[in-house]
Amino acid sequence: MKKYTKQEIMESMCLYAVTDSMWLNGRTLPEVVGEALEGGATFIQIREKELSHEKFVKLAKEVKCVTDCYHVPYVVNDEVEIAKLIDADGVHIGQSDEKLTKVRQILGPDKIIGVSAQTVEQALEAERNGADYLGVGSIFCTSTKSDADDVSLETLSAICKAVSIPVVAIGGIHPGNILDLKGTGVNGIAVVSAIFAAKDIKAATKKLLVAAKQLEKE
Repeated sequence: MKKYTKQEIMESMCLYAVTDSMWLNGRTLPEVVGEALEGGATFIQIREKELSHEKFVKLAKEVKCVTDCYHVPYVVNDEVEIAKLIDADGVHIGQSDEKLTKVRQILGPDKIIGVSAQTVEQALEAERNGADYLGVGSIFCTSTKSDADDVSLETLSAICKAVSIPVVAIGGIHPGNILDLKGTGVNGIAVVSAIFAAKDIKAATKKLLVAAKQLEKE
């Protein structure tokens, strides 16, 4: 498995797609992930909360076959052992998940570890402990994570200023509000429904990518 450099990880944050099988509409997850990658998604996280361990492993392997073809980073949400088992590029963990230092021991120095943060203090702690990037949110109202805490644009901006690792904003982001993030310093956006609930996933992803790239022009 490829080791991604810090620069490559930063660049891959531009359009970070997080899976959700509730919108498959008869399609398979590998199929819709392929459509998102065809449209220009730069990073994939598999997040499937309702599957058994065995089914999650099978599905995660199938999705990895797709992401490998596109040479984009692919991480598993929360499930550190599954990430190790399928040789994913890494894992994304929340504040209530296993400690980052323990995760690093399990996965080794070359894997990508992302951490969710809602405050400057959490962000700084994650950076000190070796996080490769931060997911910050929920920035806008979202239906995909009902327990997500709101994070203001001011806090998002403060986090971006406080750390040197990449920051991706998540939570209710769509083409109509992406430019509200301009000036915060984020390296990109993470989206769920804006991609996977779209009727034309490839077209929706292309539109999001154009908007996300506008954040770089500050």
